[in-house]
Amino acid sequence: MALNNINFVAGWAGMLAGVVSGTVFGFFFHREGWLGGYGSLARRMVRLGHISFFGLGFINLFFFFSVNAAPLPLGWMQIASIGLLVGAISMPLCCFLMAWRAALWGLFVVPTLAEIAGITSFLIGWLSR
Repeated sequence: MALNNINFVAGWAGMLAGVVSGTVFGFFFHREGWLGGYGSLARRMVRLGHISFFGLGFINLFFFFSVNAAPLPLGWMQIASIGLLVGAISMPLCCFLMAWRAALWGLFVVPTLAEIAGITSFLIGWLSR
């Protein structure tokens, strides 16, 4: 499977994970004190992890369709693809880990830098065609 095709699968897997996590969390959202209450850090991080499945899933789908419409040089495409995949996997994971232990906030450097690398590589590759 071509690397950018993995982004297509990752995009749809992110949509599925967003729906499944939203369904699971939805069983508890009605409880006012769940995860420390609506404004607690843990509950905010769980919500952010849930929505990041969708957001980064969409970015992976946009990448797949963009690369198929306007191919990039192989090196830039590979860096972009890997960066977007790492970000899509590590962002929800970091959110859920931080909901569990707030001291793990430093892990956010991984998905943030991965997404920056992915998007920047896409833009550089596209502009250098």
